[in-house]
Amino acid sequence: MRRLGWGGLILVLCACATMSTQQEVQLGEQQSEDVNKQLPIIQDAEVNRYVNTLGDSIAKLSDNRNLEWHFFVVNSQDVNAFALPGGYIYVNRGLIEQADKMDELAGVLGHEIGHVIHRHSVKLIEKQQGASLGLAVGCILTNVCSDPTTGAAINVAGNAVFSKFSRQDEQQADESAVTYVTRAGIDPHGLPSMFQKLLQERQSNPSTVETWFATHPTEESRIADTEHLIDQIDPAILRGLTQDAPGFHDFQNRVKGLPRR
Repeated sequence: MRRLGWGGLILVLCACATMSTQQEVQLGEQQSEDVNKQLPIIQDAEVNRYVNTLGDSIAKLSDNRNLEWHFFVVNSQDVNAFALPGGYIYVNRGLIEQADKMDELAGVLGHEIGHVIHRHSVKLIEKQQGASLGLAVGCILTNVCSDPTTGAAINVAGNAVFSKFSRQDEQQADESAVTYVTRAGIDPHGLPSMFQKLLQERQSNPSTVETWFATHPTEESRIADTEHLIDQIDPAILRGLTQDAPGFHDFQNRVKGLPRR
């Protein structure tokens, strides 16, 4: 079961007409605790330090609510990423290993940060007024449910509600990613570059990106749209932005060297 992922997970404990930032953070914290119990989260200090440093460098310059951001790497080869309310971002090792440069990973993180800052999941939750919603994770981003070696007991039944973001939400997150990574001094070309890479990978080796396209369709139009946004940035500014760094490749190689699940 790989039904949903990049920005499309709705995790709710209560029905609220309007959710405050405090409630959003509390919800994200509780759901993150549950996710971390059920997904194979990489517990490596250097890996966690790098992804949190990179993520914070993007999020802190774009967040006017002063959220405490948390970034995690999931030990799954499936190419995917997702965000929980309140500033909890997850990225699979498969996506990290697919990236050629730091700006590609940064673009994906910027997109997920955009979903949180614009409260897209919160707005979807608020539409579920009167519903009693539960937790269903794990199968969404990995094949952990079908892997007997994990021993994970993941319940994906009950009253869990799944919903994909609207095209408008995805477009807004793309636009925000371009703004956020540029603000952080990172070249925004990484986002359309990653989109293009995954489209090419789907043609040559579709199984490696099955989850990505099943949960978060990437179309040629999104590549064109993000490139158009980037074309509007002053070329002098773009020339001064960072595309890659040795630290990213040290991080990526460390991820590649960790045991696989």
